Amino acid sequence: MNVARLLVSAAHKSSGKTTLSVGLCAALRAQGLAVQPFKKGPDYIDPMWLAQAAGRDCFNLDPYLSSHDEITATFARHASTADISLVEGNKGLHDGVALDGSNSNAALAHMLGLPVLLVIDARGMTRGIAPLILGFQAFDKRIRIAGVVLNQVGGSRHEAKLRDVIEHYTDVPVLGALAHEPSISLHERHLGLTPSGELDDAAQRVACLGRRVASQVDVSRVIELARSAQALPAAPRPATARLSTPQPAVRIGIARDKAFGFYYPEDLAALRAAGAELLPFDTLRDARLPAALDGLFIGGGFPEMFMSELQANTSLRADIAAAIDAGLPTYAECGGLMYLARSLRWQGRSCRMVGAIAADVTMHPKPVGRGYMRLAPTTDHPWPASPAAAADCVLAHEFHYSSLDNLPSGQRFAYRVERGHGIDGRHDGLLHRNLLASYAHLRSVQGNDWPARFVAFVRERRAPRHAGTALARPVFDLAMAC
Repeated sequence: MNVARLLVSAAHKSSGKTTLSVGLCAALRAQGLAVQPFKKGPDYIDPMWLAQAAGRDCFNLDPYLSSHDEITATFARHASTADISLVEGNKGLHDGVALDGSNSNAALAHMLGLPVLLVIDARGMTRGIAPLILGFQAFDKRIRIAGVVLNQVGGSRHEAKLRDVIEHYTDVPVLGALAHEPSISLHERHLGLTPSGELDDAAQRVACLGRRVASQVDVSRVIELARSAQALPAAPRPATARLSTPQPAVRIGIARDKAFGFYYPEDLAALRAAGAELLPFDTLRDARLPAALDGLFIGGGFPEMFMSELQANTSLRADIAAAIDAGLPTYAECGGLMYLARSLRWQGRSCRMVGAIAADVTMHPKPVGRGYMRLAPTTDHPWPASPAAAADCVLAHEFHYSSLDNLPSGQRFAYRVERGHGIDGRHDGLLHRNLLASYAHLRSVQGNDWPARFVAFVRERRAPRHAGTALARPVFDLAMAC
């Protein structure tokens, strides 16, 4: 399959990959091209900006959480509907968890046959840029460094010197040079970039980046680079799902607003495919939950940035607390866990939260848990096994500056932490009635079809409630071993 595609990577993190990637998506779209963005790794925020620029969902490609076949199938499926596909890497080209580089950006480039557009932060560099490029070419000869874009260039004289050096010592073309312009860069804070959903002027910022890239990068040559990729190997066919008796839909409320927005498009699609009707609500503005809910899902986000507004919405907090206490099946990840706690303390201030979890959240100046996780489900895990059987281990990721403090003794958990931190370094997935709240972020992948399991759990608890009986009993009465 002929697919125009490229990987935007860098020598190291914070080199300007996202600025260039977002600007390129906007510039290509402005030329009338259908652009399909992808992001390497588990990040939520960069994909929001890429989706804003491309006008279509951005999909994550993660060699740690997904298999080779899943990645190639996902890429082929979505790339086939676009004129050009752009994959933004994470960190540096050869960075990754594995010593052998098997889950690095370079490994992904090799897997998908992606020509590499290398972004180089050129501040303070002249002749030294040549050995840097030559080293990247020599380190893994399977990877094609097809072009470079110079970032943070100090002026026309600096740019001319860099171009002369690269042309003299290497065979890699310079496809653009971005001047040092802090005023239009994407703003960062403690957990990375500010999500596009928090900014009322996100569309204007993206359009500005698109114009900047179009004026300082040879977009036509970038398109040629992407079209120079060899034919993509045929992707493996997904396993054919077994036919089953249609189940009635379940109504699941989902928090979608400026405070909570960390959701993968594939996971939301998997929830719908499993029979969920997703009903969005705004934790900052809505006074009540949507009517007649069967379940609740509160994903990650930045509740600390909106703690005053969340505290002020007393009616919704009380509604959520009452629903969870009455047994409403609920799943919360990271920011959702923080919101459901008793209080949230940050920068010397403390605000009341929902109070469904009898514990308090404290924000810290440095990360408490950061990186990939390996979890072992406990026998208390409440969700029923999927048709393919529950995995012996669950791969996930976490990135939180907060801790959950003052937990009462005897707390039950859904997971033992084998890699990562979770709630206390040993456990994650706090259980209370029909609530499962964790710092771990899950993805719907082979061996961990969590959307189907959660929907099945919601449906299992739905029947007695809709029959007019008492709301679901505490989880330990009905827990299933994985």
